[in-house]
Amino acid sequence: MKTISLILIGMFFLCLTSFSQNPKELHVIIIGAHPDDAEESCGTAALYIAAGHKVKLVSVTNGDAGHQTLGGGELMRRRQEEARKAGEILGVEYQLLDNHDGELLPTLENRRTIIRLIREFRADIVITHRPNDYHPDHRNTSQLVLDAAYMVTVPNICPETPILKTNPVFLFTSDNFTKPTLFDPDVVVGIDETIEKKIDMYDCHVSQVYEWLPWNNGIIDQVPKGMAERREWMAKYRRNEAEQIANKYRDKLIAIYGAEKGSKIKYAEGFEDSEYGTRLSKENIRVLFPFIGK
Repeated sequence: MKTISLILIGMFFLCLTSFSQNPKELHVIIIGAHPDDAEESCGTAALYIAAGHKVKLVSVTNGDAGHQTLGGGELMRRRQEEARKAGEILGVEYQLLDNHDGELLPTLENRRTIIRLIREFRADIVITHRPNDYHPDHRNTSQLVLDAAYMVTVPNICPETPILKTNPVFLFTSDNFTKPTLFDPDVVVGIDETIEKKIDMYDCHVSQVYEWLPWNNGIIDQVPKGMAERREWMAKYRRNEAEQIANKYRDKLIAIYGAEKGSKIKYAEGFEDSEYGTRLSKENIRVLFPFIGK
């Protein structure tokens, strides 16, 4: 009898330890407008993966227009392969929806697709663009995601796909737009240990980061020829971007991580509560971002 009791006690503490380490497997879906948009949040996504949680990346368009010489099916297939490789680095699925780049509209059909995606993945957290953005595809992706919020809990909407009993948290990723409002993060995540993985993901999107975007910005002649050299050329920009976020929101990093760790974080990503779905709070933030403070 004493032996059985000791075994039961041991099993109880084993379960308790396991629960405290990972009380809930979180499902995080990042929905961007184009292949390479979801990467903006992938320093944080890598932390979720390392902690044993689930992440899915989605591009609402197939990326078939963003290039100076290629287009249509040829560019779409190239971008699908680039996204697949980026997803492999993170160890997740990177899904491209079949909407033309530059032509995305917030239609009822597209809203239903987003509702189904969020439900099928059983999402706890949904991350997307803010609704004020230079690109119509970004704005309309944000609109589609926000229109799906709440509807993911309504049984008579897309009834063939089981509802979510709890509305996810819907978050915006950071940007530098000022009108009508500045980006104001509710949580800032240190990504020092995952910044290089994020850069490796961007490095997969050759047609964008080394061809289209430099050409569109008039700096195509600055792109190095060698693979290692061009990665480092791009990485300087991405590291600087993440460093600016850390410095700009240093007070929030210190509030979240404590003075000692928060003051030392070099690279960060920020997320703003959209006010749709379940709200971020002091009570749930460390459950939804379980790697914070560790």
